[in-house]
Amino acid sequence: MSAECSSYLNADKVLVSGFSCPRAGGDARAVFCCGFQDVKYCCDDPHSFFPYEHSYMWWLSVGALVGLSIAAVVLFAFIITVCVLCYLFISTKPRSKLDTGLSLQTAGKTTC
Repeated sequence: MSAECSSYLNADKVLVSGFSCPRAGGDARAVFCCGFQDVKYCCDDPHSFFPYEHSYMWWLSVGALVGLSIAAVVLFAFIITVCVLCYLFISTKPRSKLDTGLSLQTAGKTTC
């Protein structure tokens, strides 16, 4: 079984001539033509959309999870700190009004 990949223009607008799959010297299992309009390659899975190994994606995922976990812990610590500071601010406020030293009295009638 073999497949024909038609010619195409790559990302640099250079014409790449068509070829048959599997390619000479390539993987004998790669009998399907895969890819997009600007890059075509022979593959062993007709539903393959990416010509490279996917193993590096796992490390990107682990790195993203570690980064998101650290960000979540920092955000959680910030929220807890704000809550504690607000509680301390509210609980240490004096319950009565401060004495300014001036007593307010109602103005009475004065006769002249």
